[in-house]
Amino acid sequence: MKTTHKKYFGLALAAILAMSTAFTLLKEKPTLFVIGDSTVKNGSGKGANNMWGWGDFIGDYFDKDKINVENHALGGTSSRTFISKGLWDSVLVKLKPGDFVMMQFGHNDGSPLDDTARARGTIKGIGTESKDIYNPITKKREVVYTYGYYLRKFINEAKAKGAVAIVCSPIPRSDWKDGKVLRSEQGYGGWAEQVAKAENAYFIDLNKLTADKYDLSGEEVVKAYFPGDHTHTNTEGAKINAASVAEGLHFLKKCPLTKYMLKK
Repeated sequence: MKTTHKKYFGLALAAILAMSTAFTLLKEKPTLFVIGDSTVKNGSGKGANNMWGWGDFIGDYFDKDKINVENHALGGTSSRTFISKGLWDSVLVKLKPGDFVMMQFGHNDGSPLDDTARARGTIKGIGTESKDIYNPITKKREVVYTYGYYLRKFINEAKAKGAVAIVCSPIPRSDWKDGKVLRSEQGYGGWAEQVAKAENAYFIDLNKLTADKYDLSGEEVVKAYFPGDHTHTNTEGAKINAASVAEGLHFLKKCPLTKYMLKK
């Protein structure tokens, strides 16, 4: 009987240890948090009006047994309002060492600072300028900073939590001139790169990677990827952008996120 009891005790202990190990592995599995605007997740991310963001498909490039992928982007937000609406705090509170934050903002940052529609704009550039405004949406005073200021905030606060920050330049709109899609090297795309390099964050030139593909496909083909306007993509367009993100990641040889990607 004693031998039998010891046997069952040993089996039970082994089972408990196995469960504990499995729970620890599950608990420690890193998460890729994706943040951005409607070009990253349109609406609820269910393809309403045939519009999708690339964040809805980026998870297809990762081994879900090794990493979680969460798309926290919200349409209509700028780098400023993603913070002021509390969306960044909801991500920040979940961040743990070993996680990743991938960000793409810029499409809405050029909006007015204090209009009665959304009051979501940021000051152009990456400097330290600020402006005190009355926000007609919140009906409160607010200090508005530059686009670069808000990107730096995302990067540095993510790093402080032990997470890895990855900045993407904004995808190109379907705006064309002389048969070539317009790019944003001199605007938000360039500013995103400058901030990423200054803060020692990883950078994916999503604008260039996708614009190169658009130029090869041609204006008429690409316009079909934008069913409602020149900014929001359908399924095919969103998948092209997600593929560009994955391509950009493969260029980042030292980025630890690449080890969680599915093999080609």
